[in-house]
Amino acid sequence: MIIAEMTMTEFAAGLRRTRTVFIPFGAVEEHGPHLPLSTDTMQAEAVGKKLAQRKPVFVAPAVPYGVCRSTSAHPGTLSITTETLKALTLDIVTALYRQGLRNFILLTGHAGGTHGAALIDAGEVLLARFADLNIAVLTEYQLAAQQGRAIIETPDDSHAGEIETSRILHMHPDLVKGSALEEYPDFPNGILVRDKRRYWPGGVWGDPTKATAQKGAHIEEAVVDALERVVEELEALRTESIPPAPPD
Repeated sequence: MIIAEMTMTEFAAGLRRTRTVFIPFGAVEEHGPHLPLSTDTMQAEAVGKKLAQRKPVFVAPAVPYGVCRSTSAHPGTLSITTETLKALTLDIVTALYRQGLRNFILLTGHAGGTHGAALIDAGEVLLARFADLNIAVLTEYQLAAQQGRAIIETPDDSHAGEIETSRILHMHPDLVKGSALEEYPDFPNGILVRDKRRYWPGGVWGDPTKATAQKGAHIEEAVVDALERVVEELEALRTESIPPAPPD
């Protein structure tokens, strides 16, 4: 059930089938010289729609912007602040909750640590705010790396490398433009730097030369399998009332 394509009557009818909603998060971020800037959003949206073909779940419109710290100096990256991402997440989930949804899967195609921490922080606030809400915050890349490890050849593949290039070759081969070589960032340990492109010039973390559309199809299917299990676990949870605050 794709929310953006539903009428209000269809939405109301959908609530009689499920109280679970999938919310894809992405980013507008460089993905090397060969992949589109919305790679992260495309991946999260694709698995959400595949999930909805298997199970009765709502799929919310994607949040297409994210917190992009390491790639903020690369051409095309449009980063938002953690405060904005957290506020958006709180507002979107609260609005869906008021419409009757109770189980929330937040899947981010963008795996940045700062970005993920903002989503988890929002999730914890929501748990405290609504006693009958269940929520999962997942990284699409983490699921892809775990589920596709048998076919991934690059040990430390992460960004615009073998996994993501394979995914886009499968989903949107027309959007893979040219090629890119193996590369890894070389940021100084613990030191924050202004000129981030100096330490990561090509914006690739891994080896895109090992990518194939067949690998992308396999990884996508495995991610949807994992998400299906998450839905079952989330819907099986018993909500608990919030314990009273300790006395001062």
